[in-house]
Amino acid sequence: MTPIKICGILPLLAIAVFWQETALCQEADSGFDLAGTVSAASFYSHQFSEWPRDGNPVDGGFRAMLYPTWKIDSHWSVAGAIQIDSRPYFEEDFDTQGHGTSGEILQLNLTYSQFWNHASLAVHVGELSSAFGAFLPRYDDAVNPLIGIPLAYGYYYKGVSFLSLAGAEVDATAGKLDFRAQLVNSSPANRRSIFDSGQYANWAGGIGYTVRQGLRIGASSYYGPYLDRQYPYYFPGELPPRDLPAIAYGFDAEWGVGHWNVWAEWQHFQYDYHVIPTYIWNTGYTEVRRVLSPRWYTAARIGFLHSGTEGATGNYEFVAGFRPGTHELVKVGYLIQTDPQYRGTLGNTAEIQFVASIPAISFAK
Repeated sequence: MTPIKICGILPLLAIAVFWQETALCQEADSGFDLAGTVSAASFYSHQFSEWPRDGNPVDGGFRAMLYPTWKIDSHWSVAGAIQIDSRPYFEEDFDTQGHGTSGEILQLNLTYSQFWNHASLAVHVGELSSAFGAFLPRYDDAVNPLIGIPLAYGYYYKGVSFLSLAGAEVDATAGKLDFRAQLVNSSPANRRSIFDSGQYANWAGGIGYTVRQGLRIGASSYYGPYLDRQYPYYFPGELPPRDLPAIAYGFDAEWGVGHWNVWAEWQHFQYDYHVIPTYIWNTGYTEVRRVLSPRWYTAARIGFLHSGTEGATGNYEFVAGFRPGTHELVKVGYLIQTDPQYRGTLGNTAEIQFVASIPAISFAK
């Protein structure tokens, strides 16, 4: 795992790694840095023609990601990730009503970092991304080689929410080992803001080992109450939410050599109940990218989700990517979903996405 940079890009803000280090990070003792990504996408899916949208099968949207970083000195920094997006843009928006625009703070935290020859330590306090899983550092459209996301991740009623969690996190590296531990105000399975009721302490953590250059394996877990009394699946007569924890654990691997990159995750989720059976499900994916030339690549992700109550779901996405310029990326893909709720090809989506990276703007002192 790459050590955390002094310029203040947090471990789970690694979605901005495609930007080269600016003069702010290399030379200045303090300053402000702003970078970002702007994306536009169009989709063809029969899901848009179904209830509740009942519209045209062609739709689209946009997304903007901004990454402000304030480097206070060589140890202290403040960094954030701000998202502005339309509805629909993500696949989970396809079966929601209407159109609109929203903004979210996905990260905003204060960091203290310290580095040694073969070790590092960073402490973060504020709004954090979950420390569970391995996909979140690749969430930015310029980093994600595909257009969709793995089945475990999303915003609502998913195993791991992209929305921020309020709390504290410690990250450390020692040689080939990396560690992370996080204490936050709610579960990644049901994120609660600091203004919401039903907040309960949750912990998450992970460990990784770099076997050799290009090959890393890891594991992570989270534990804590996940229900609140307004949750759609909190039923009458249920135990108090604090007595019903969510338990998750997973394993991940990343391998890169030559023109090939491979990512894989397997995860187990358990949501405890009392008046109904405990809900258990497993999910995983394997993702492969092959660089064909400096401008072209192909990528594929094969995923599954299986639960005892809802059966099996398959997710197969294939994308061709083209870079017309240094800061632009065009992706054309097709997503195949096999799910009992979709007949035939009704769950499939043809997709095209344009991504532009905004070069970092720096104000150094």
